[in-house]
Amino acid sequence: MNQSEPLRIVHILRAPMGGVLRHVRDLALAHAKLGHSVGIICDASGPAGYNETLLERLEPHLSLGITRTAMSRSVGPSDISSAMKIRNLIKDLRPDVVHGHGAKGGVYARACGSIIRTDHGRPARLYSPHGGSLHFDASSKNGKVYFQIEKVLERMTDCLCFVAEFEANTYRQKIGTPKCPSRVIYNGLAEDEFEPVTPADNAADFLFIGEMRMLKGPDLMLRALSRLKAEGAQEISAVMIGEGPDRDDIHAMIKERNLQTNVTLRPPMPARIAFSLARTVVMPSRAEAMPYIVLEALAAQRPLIATNVGGIPEIFGKAKDFLIEPDVDRLTARMRLALENPEDFKSRMPDHDTLKAEFSIDTMSNWVLEAYHKAKSRRK
Repeated sequence: MNQSEPLRIVHILRAPMGGVLRHVRDLALAHAKLGHSVGIICDASGPAGYNETLLERLEPHLSLGITRTAMSRSVGPSDISSAMKIRNLIKDLRPDVVHGHGAKGGVYARACGSIIRTDHGRPARLYSPHGGSLHFDASSKNGKVYFQIEKVLERMTDCLCFVAEFEANTYRQKIGTPKCPSRVIYNGLAEDEFEPVTPADNAADFLFIGEMRMLKGPDLMLRALSRLKAEGAQEISAVMIGEGPDRDDIHAMIKERNLQTNVTLRPPMPARIAFSLARTVVMPSRAEAMPYIVLEALAAQRPLIATNVGGIPEIFGKAKDFLIEPDVDRLTARMRLALENPEDFKSRMPDHDTLKAEFSIDTMSNWVLEAYHKAKSRRK
């Protein structure tokens, strides 16, 4: 197996936003710098602003370009026409490796990658769930359908790449022990992201940054803010940054709880700029895989309130006992502590040097590249 051999790599993801886009961007840039030809296929639509800017800045570095084609969020008849288009796109790009990210990206990468042949032969097919369908309850109707689809697609998978041990364990519990090769490869950050960020003089008390979905817990933060305000913290302040399907509901909730003067909504922006806008970051997610925003906040040495879900305990390591359940009572108490005793709160954060040693882009990209070469070798 020659790991210096240049590869043609195509990433497929539906929504070009959030942690999945960040993950794909980092891999694409790292592998392009090593001389590999890299391209991306993603949904034609997406929230305007920061995510689109990321794609525009990324495209000049990708010799296979960024191709946009419609991919619906839900399962439906349009998936058939989307699959046909994506099959033709993959065939034209002639990849050695097709890497699907998220539920929809994973379907298209493996199903379409299994029915094409190029001068390279059939491409190696890899899949990273990034949570995706694994968030569903195994006893629910949707969960049963999606997990059965995952079992079928596993036969078309040359390697499963999980971003956390939690994700790998969830897959085993809900779908079964993988019959194809699998490995856990943590997300990583660049060297300069471990430099501290200092909050601005007029920084708010709290910051929420992420996709505006109830799964991420923005409603929990608003309820906690409302309680703290009722206790007497009339001037409590927060910034909420992001876009997503539940943004209108969040906006309505701010009005219902009379928090208009306490909460400022902002569009997506780079995380390190956002960190300067508040003294404490709040990540009240109900479910996660390996969230970048937790890594980014801790790397920037920002105090962080996070929940004990997904791969977050793996990030916190020895400090994982300071995590809370996604519950409004516990969140309110932790936010109160951050307000009343900030120095004690900061002392509970994970060790910065350990974090830097375990979560780097170089480590992540090297392990993923090794997975590509092994999968390609098995294809031959």
